[in-house]
Amino acid sequence: MARIGGRSLWLAWPAGLFCLAAVAGLSYLAAPGVPVAVAFVGDTLRAATGTPVTAETEPATPATDCRHLYSQPLWSSLVWSPDALLSQRRTAPLSTPEAVAASTPATVVTCHWRGVDGRFVETTVSTVSPEGAAAAATTLAAQGFACATAADATQTDVTHCSRTTGDVDEVHDLRGDRWVSSTLSGWSPVDYTAVVASHAFFGG
Repeated sequence: MARIGGRSLWLAWPAGLFCLAAVAGLSYLAAPGVPVAVAFVGDTLRAATGTPVTAETEPATPATDCRHLYSQPLWSSLVWSPDALLSQRRTAPLSTPEAVAASTPATVVTCHWRGVDGRFVETTVSTVSPEGAAAAATTLAAQGFACATAADATQTDVTHCSRTTGDVDEVHDLRGDRWVSSTLSGWSPVDYTAVVASHAFFGG
């Protein structure tokens, strides 16, 4: 191989050895960071391919106030309804005082939404004993409510009772120690009773 003019082997060999020593030293210093870099690249690739990462979250708890009784879409629709006014209180279920007297529930929260022209929706969440829940269901059925009991996804029995009189809908859901009673007068938000029952039983 022809030599390039002006190059000195006496300078090239020490310079090459110095470069090799520098590379070796840097590799030694970087070695502890290799596992971290590999893990970072792996996490990045998994995120890019859409692989879900398991995150620890607090378990949902049954709603105990009006804000948590509603899903975000339902809450927004109620808040932005014309002249809507929310009143949070602790009063007994509005529908059928006879069922209340028979079951003696303890009120957790009552959410009353007043709308225009006298329309309103009101939901009361109560706790009740097993005997009280049975008494409430029996009383509601005797008052003309259509009642049915079925197991939910957790194999827990839920009793659902409903009655419509004119433009007033009355809906009751009993599950375990919880009773959700809703009265809707001239106002029927989409999926209202299903949402409040779900949040009252399971949270959200």
